[in-house]
Amino acid sequence: MHNTEESNTKQQPQTTSAIQVKKHLKVTEINYRRNKESNYTEKITELEQNFDYGSHKDHYWSDPELSILYGTPLYEVASPSQKIALNHLFWVGGYNLTAASETNTVLYNQITGSVFYSIGGYETLCHELDVETSQERYHIHAFRTVANMTEIAVLGDVITGNPLTGSAFKAMQGGMIGRLSPGVMRHLFSFSWGSTPFLASQYYALRFIANMILKLTEHSRSQYFRDLEKKNEFIPAPAAISHYHFLDESFHTTTSQVIAQDLYKDFPRPTAYERFMANLAIYMMQLTILNGLSAAAVASFYPDKLFVMPLVYKMLRSPLFGMSTQEALSWIEKCFCHEHEGLHLNLKYHQQLFSSLCQFFDKLDYTWSINREMRVMAAGTSISKTIQDNTKFFDKFSKSVACI
Repeated sequence: MHNTEESNTKQQPQTTSAIQVKKHLKVTEINYRRNKESNYTEKITELEQNFDYGSHKDHYWSDPELSILYGTPLYEVASPSQKIALNHLFWVGGYNLTAASETNTVLYNQITGSVFYSIGGYETLCHELDVETSQERYHIHAFRTVANMTEIAVLGDVITGNPLTGSAFKAMQGGMIGRLSPGVMRHLFSFSWGSTPFLASQYYALRFIANMILKLTEHSRSQYFRDLEKKNEFIPAPAAISHYHFLDESFHTTTSQVIAQDLYKDFPRPTAYERFMANLAIYMMQLTILNGLSAAAVASFYPDKLFVMPLVYKMLRSPLFGMSTQEALSWIEKCFCHEHEGLHLNLKYHQQLFSSLCQFFDKLDYTWSINREMRVMAAGTSISKTIQDNTKFFDKFSKSVACI
């Protein structure tokens, strides 16, 4: 009888034992309690409310390599004050994207949380998602406040774009999940994540990707904060915001990992449709945000033509550099269309993320091999391909700018 029960268990790998269930629910309970007891969000809000760019403009907000154009020919000849400004603008660009991504999170936490709540037995998890949703709203507001004040002070205008301007739909498009696919497909994914427990759980595999991309830079920013604190040196408010956000996000990352790797096993094995939709979402995530290298922004892995190159052009034409159209285009060609240190540095970030995601997806038993091995992401590691693609786009971009 014992052997028969053991055999039946092996035939149902999706059924979690009572011990395993207790383990991942216990992790959720601990994570929820610690998150509720923390005050990191309150610290972020206080820093935002007291932020004045003039008091922080002369200090780096992170290690210098977390700067727009770091490692490019232009960075080498930039003045000390311009280098600090490029460091600040990298913070702005990164947290504009984070704000947009967290706008996605607010919606999908609610959609998936309603699925878990309807099942019963996951009340603590649902409470944790509610807390995270509340925290995200405060994060978004703080990022936008500091980013807007910084851009206006450094560039004279807000040029990176405000993902929260206009409709909520436009805000959704700006985040990582928002870039997943064209509008119709994005609506299909949203419907799917709210339709079944398995697909609701699978959304958190995508959220984990976003968590890990942010961690690439925030871990370093947090260490920068700790080093300043240890030396009893001045800590710029944006550096402190990054540190406390990193601590907040550690709770969110735990949630993503527990749901994506463990919770989905509580439910019936996925149908062919569920398996297809889950893998399609991961594949599209690889294709849209992990399939390339930026030549001017570390920890950015989607094509420069979509955001970075046009942004850098505006920066070079702004009061920060005061370049003419031709001067700006000349520097863009040097920075985006030729090999340099910045590309090699970003390749290291890419490989670090690639390794982490391969380890993560290898533990999910429903993934296609192209997703389990992150093959699309791997194909984006070519510096020569990045240069080739940037050169093609630059030819079109320079002609369009010259016509204005």
